[in-house]
Amino acid sequence: MSTLRALAQAQAVAAGVAQPVATVRHLHLSDRPLVVVPLALAGEANAPLAALVGAAPDEARLLVVPQPRNRDQRFAFAAELAGIVLPYLDEFRDRTEAVPIDRGRDVRHRYVDAPQLLVPNPAGITFLRLFGRSTRFRRPDGEYPVHPSVPLLGRWLTFFAERAEHPGSAALVALTDALTLHWATGQSALEDLHLPALLGWLDPPPGLTGAEAAARAEDPARCPPAGPATDPDLDNHRLAPAIEAYARAEDDPVARAAAYAELEGLLRDQLTPTWELMWRGVGLLRALPPGARVAGRWDGDKDAFTAHAEHVDAGGGPQPRRDGAVAAAARLHRLERALTSYAVQRAYDDPLVMAEHRLTGEAFVGDVTLADPKRVDDTGRRPVLRPRIQVVTTEPVLVPVGATLHSPARPGQKAKVVFVTPAADGKTEVVLELSGGMGRGLTAAPGSVPEVGERLCLTTLSDGFLPVGAFPAPEETPWTHGGPPTVAPAPDAPTEEWS
Repeated sequence: MSTLRALAQAQAVAAGVAQPVATVRHLHLSDRPLVVVPLALAGEANAPLAALVGAAPDEARLLVVPQPRNRDQRFAFAAELAGIVLPYLDEFRDRTEAVPIDRGRDVRHRYVDAPQLLVPNPAGITFLRLFGRSTRFRRPDGEYPVHPSVPLLGRWLTFFAERAEHPGSAALVALTDALTLHWATGQSALEDLHLPALLGWLDPPPGLTGAEAAARAEDPARCPPAGPATDPDLDNHRLAPAIEAYARAEDDPVARAAAYAELEGLLRDQLTPTWELMWRGVGLLRALPPGARVAGRWDGDKDAFTAHAEHVDAGGGPQPRRDGAVAAAARLHRLERALTSYAVQRAYDDPLVMAEHRLTGEAFVGDVTLADPKRVDDTGRRPVLRPRIQVVTTEPVLVPVGATLHSPARPGQKAKVVFVTPAADGKTEVVLELSGGMGRGLTAAPGSVPEVGERLCLTTLSDGFLPVGAFPAPEETPWTHGGPPTVAPAPDAPTEEWS
């Protein structure tokens, strides 16, 4: 936990309400996200019990599995869920846009927008990931056939689960993670996973503090669990008898219909409070203005959605059960690069996030006191524009001479530290030499060089291009790391050495 988040949590306890730890929204929010509130049967491995699904507050559709241990009913639930999810995905496949590549010499096409799935908490993401793994290899023919939409649903759920692991992606979002990214409560991180308690801190009812609202929200009678887990009291005293009553009425259509209606009403009452909390949380996030770099990260989600849709349309196979050595290493490398870029972009977009880096010495803020925007360095083979500025700051400057700094106000510009001189009153004077982002001539473009009096944030964090690692082709990978094994000759086929 960072120092500022710990301070915000202490302030939340004192004030009785959650405190902001961000000034902008750091994730994309779709105009029409698909909200999925799943519910699983306790004691079973990812057995779906029910789900409340819809793309608007008044479009909730309840899916029920009256006997989750029944294989046919589980895959019927999958087919019914596919009947909602797949048409929702198709809504984003009607328009494409041209994206320039190769420095504008060519273009590629991607969909104008992409779908977004919202679940209450990280356990909801795990549910969709496991459900996708259990359905994407099913076949519509042969032994135990399923509806043709079931394996397709599994492939798409796996796609969204994999995107959820990608830092900065907003294709599949757990609402508790999205809210705690922007606010700090007075409770622990584990308690923040409970959506009703979290929203109790963020938006407590009149007359209640966040702690009081969270305590009331922890009462299952007031706020049922936000899925996919269920309340043990509900399981033992209401849900189990309802499922047993449905099973006993197998030969009586009237009793069976009555038992199903009772079970459906019970599950609807269990899921509806969470459904309402989901849209309430979405409203809180919408009130925040999006960060400047959020749209760029959403473009990455659109690219991924387009690529997977094209793969599916071309008849490509489902995602493998596990990655090979090279694929796993390449995936880990992509995630690490994305995590580094995401951390820098959040800091560039948000002064509150940058403040954490100022505390660690990775950034400082100061005022420009001197500027020479016309300075030219002619010591090389040809003269180049190299303006210098002096920044005075009261913050500790831990970067050495020769280090390269960057400013969120001018991300394409580099500032090389030339001198660091302690001054009076605890201030420090830093002389910087600028390069890049000023045009191609020997005269700086207007506004490209900080002027005297401008307040400037400088940091070692860079939002520049991160090179992609080089990995061997599968056929060049040693067999010890998943490459092609060496085929031994058959015993009855003598080699040159034996002949």
